[in-house]
Amino acid sequence: MLHNLIKQAAADIAVAAPSRRSVLMGGGALVLGAMLPIRVRAEDAAGPKIVGPTDPRPHAFVRIAADNTVTVLVKHLDKGQGIMTGLATIVAEELDADWAQMRGEFAPANGELYANHMFGIQGTGGSTAVTNSWDELRMAGAAARAMLVATAAQRWSVPAAEITVEKGVVKHAKSAKSATFGELAEDAAKQPVPAKVTYKDPASYSLIGNTALHRLDHISKTNGTAQFALDVRRPGQVTAVLARSPRFGGTVKSVDDKAARQVAGVIDVITLPIGVAVIAKNTWAAMQGRQALTVEWDDSKAEKRGTEQMIADYRALADKPGAKAAAKGDAAKALAGAAKVVEAEFVFPYLAHAPMEPLNATAQLTQDGGCEIWAGSQFQGVEQKVAAGVLGCKPEQVKINTLWAGGSFGRRATPDGDYIAEAVTIAKAYPKAPVHLVWTREDDIQGGRYRPLFLHRIKAGVDASGKIVGWDQRIVGQSFMAGTLFEPFMVKDGVDSTAVEGASDMAYTVPNLAVDYHLTKSPVTTLWWRSVGHTHTAYAKEVMIDQLAKAAGKDPVAFRADMLQDHPRLLGVLKLAAEKAEWSKPLPQGRFRGVAVHESFGSFVAHVAEISLNERQQIKVERVVVAIDCGQVINPDVVKAQMEGGTGWGIGHALRDQITLTDGVVDQTNFDSYEPMRMSDMPVVEVHMVPSTLRPTGVGEPGVPGAAPAVANAYFSATGKALHVLPFAGAGAV
Repeated sequence: MLHNLIKQAAADIAVAAPSRRSVLMGGGALVLGAMLPIRVRAEDAAGPKIVGPTDPRPHAFVRIAADNTVTVLVKHLDKGQGIMTGLATIVAEELDADWAQMRGEFAPANGELYANHMFGIQGTGGSTAVTNSWDELRMAGAAARAMLVATAAQRWSVPAAEITVEKGVVKHAKSAKSATFGELAEDAAKQPVPAKVTYKDPASYSLIGNTALHRLDHISKTNGTAQFALDVRRPGQVTAVLARSPRFGGTVKSVDDKAARQVAGVIDVITLPIGVAVIAKNTWAAMQGRQALTVEWDDSKAEKRGTEQMIADYRALADKPGAKAAAKGDAAKALAGAAKVVEAEFVFPYLAHAPMEPLNATAQLTQDGGCEIWAGSQFQGVEQKVAAGVLGCKPEQVKINTLWAGGSFGRRATPDGDYIAEAVTIAKAYPKAPVHLVWTREDDIQGGRYRPLFLHRIKAGVDASGKIVGWDQRIVGQSFMAGTLFEPFMVKDGVDSTAVEGASDMAYTVPNLAVDYHLTKSPVTTLWWRSVGHTHTAYAKEVMIDQLAKAAGKDPVAFRADMLQDHPRLLGVLKLAAEKAEWSKPLPQGRFRGVAVHESFGSFVAHVAEISLNERQQIKVERVVVAIDCGQVINPDVVKAQMEGGTGWGIGHALRDQITLTDGVVDQTNFDSYEPMRMSDMPVVEVHMVPSTLRPTGVGEPGVPGAAPAVANAYFSATGKALHVLPFAGAGAV
């Protein structure tokens, strides 16, 4: 749902780009690819609606150099999820390259050449990188292979049909002739691009699905040569930090910067609409200068409520009907006639993204009135336009150098390009040198963007046979789409689709369903967070399902399976996880199991969590079995890592994390008060993948939604107490 709606917004945020072109890189390099007109294919057995290419066209995706290296230009940001390796694998497979010769490089910002075909702009998110690049990169690899073969056939005067390619070597057995890709690249670049290409039979894959492939970034990230945005050092570069209001919505009223200017290393202090910028020779001096500022803030339009007051306001809204997100049958009537009814209220806190590399970017003005930016850029298509707007130039005058990012979880993909706008605004005000804007950890946790605070109220009932007959759900929370260019397409009739996804379209067979949504407003800045709306809707749904299973007197796995007969892929992962976790066998004394199953981003995931409790009823997650159906698995180790990471992410935040406000000011400051998951918290995670030749789907986010509810359901099994308030510490569980 999110993918299709974002795509509709493309016309309003599309970036002007150079005209379509073929590219021949220097040094005899061969550059190929597929410039894809957006095409939506109707939903079929392969999965959700997708976009793909119509014909191959030369372009900048594959670069084969004379030294026999093959570099794949990756249009997506790799922020740790392994997409550089995944996309290179697709090309290498169709090219029949040797994995040792493969390289990866971030593509330049160019919305026409490198648009995400599910968004319509260049950007990374929604676990779309593999599924939207699948066709274009297979096409690029297959076209490159065909052009290399054609070159060899001409050079050796032999039929192309007699030529084979294996591990980066082109061979003709009858004449015993062979050549490396590098030896053929210069002439191959002159070959006409084939009008059509033939993809390999999945049965013959040697790289896709191969568990032995190392990640392309493992050496550079081990020896320190991988460049992150924090590593950028331009000649004459200065560092800037911003003093922002401690309350969301606050603005600068007055500034006394005398003491700040006396701090050693401070170069300048500039008051801007976005805050007070302290510019210095290094980060420490900038931070010390900011601390020395005396700023009076205008909080007249700021958020001044505390968390408890906000929740109370949400409860008042939940007492009333909201905008209709889903309406099927007559839920009220069905509940009135139900044999048993279960009611619950769920509260989900604000959550920070807190990537290990805080937000930062370097901006340098250029002589043509534009600028050059170095950043872990996730939404190049937005950021080019935002930077151009700040400078009053054309988007193509903004060059973005995308670098490795130390995490994001959604934070680097903002609809308004916030931190890029800040960096460019400061560079415009201080044009004397390249400006490196740095957010500190405290800046991010106390004044960043959060997964919104949400409150759910659910009333559901079962009949005498134990089947769900009615489900009524009210969801209250902020929209991070409201007030942005995405609002006209993603907020319809008062309903933000990202706030209700996973609830309004739940897969379980429920004949009478009502889902309402109350869109609340606050100056507190919010944003998509790893797995977006599924972070809370999956939890409420799956915890409620366990309570209904108990009311019906049924086993939680069997209860779910009975309602998933029309969803074979969800049913498949549920059965696989239950089998691998040995659900039907009794556990040792003191161990308890819980289950959850959920679909998100086109992938299907089931979790079975096994926990123990200490004498104070505190949870220790011992083991989690995960089953995933994500279509064709490109890199099994990457899928495994993402399921492990997503599971840890979901459980870690549920254990103790929350962002709370007192009089509008965030209480947490750093990792001492907003604790990341500890190694001691991390359970053993077993990952099982469903073999498939269907189109690959996302894995970066789908491992998150089911992790926490599976743990909560294990606790419910152990104690009979359902955990309705997150984090678990708030519910008395930890």
